[in-house]
Amino acid sequence: MDCIGFICEPEHPVFGAVAERLSARGFDVQFLRPGNPVARADIDDLAALVNTTLRPESFSALRYADRVGVETWNGFLPTTALACRLVALHGLEQVGCQVPTVWFEKPDRDYVARTRYAWDGMPANSDEGDFYQARVRAEPVEYKYFAVNDGRETHLRAIQVRSEVTGLDHVISEETVEVTLAARVRELLDRFGARALCVEFVAGEEGFYAQAVDPAPGFTGTGMERRVADSIASLTTIGA
Repeated sequence: MDCIGFICEPEHPVFGAVAERLSARGFDVQFLRPGNPVARADIDDLAALVNTTLRPESFSALRYADRVGVETWNGFLPTTALACRLVALHGLEQVGCQVPTVWFEKPDRDYVARTRYAWDGMPANSDEGDFYQARVRAEPVEYKYFAVNDGRETHLRAIQVRSEVTGLDHVISEETVEVTLAARVRELLDRFGARALCVEFVAGEEGFYAQAVDPAPGFTGTGMERRVADSIASLTTIGA
């Protein structure tokens, strides 16, 4: 029986349901606690490794899995590269997205302070960052494009969310996928060899700006559990 390891809390609202779907298809599922070191022997016994968090322990596990030939979703390279915010912005620009202007010193206009790496979260002091990104929206509304490849094709879902003071997002509605934005998200996924990602867009005066990439998306509010399960299953001999 193929065993799939999830670096994930078993109670995750989406990946918990995905794991149940995979179990019903005949897979053995093993949960690996985020933040805990993953033993190499545990990885050796897996048919595939799924990571849902941006933590040093996850990066180490993905790097080892890639090295020994265990299939990963996503792998070490796309996860770490796209978690570097400046690399992600450059990648978005290269596939044709409009991205906010970036400065390394505080500009004399409205900005958002950013850390260099997504795993560092947001700056503790909202006025101080490793770099500064132009603020291109007036309302706290974002359009998140989730992409997942099931081994044959890439599926897209767009949702509109409102950023809350708590740092959590409140899903407002499902959005019609804009064809041009979807094509660029697909190209970004293909260029980095990723299985899944989320691109965050905001509406500015000159159209949509892509301002961030999440290489470990949670898919909350997307209703894509079956697509995600198909994608993970396709990594294994059972799902191939």
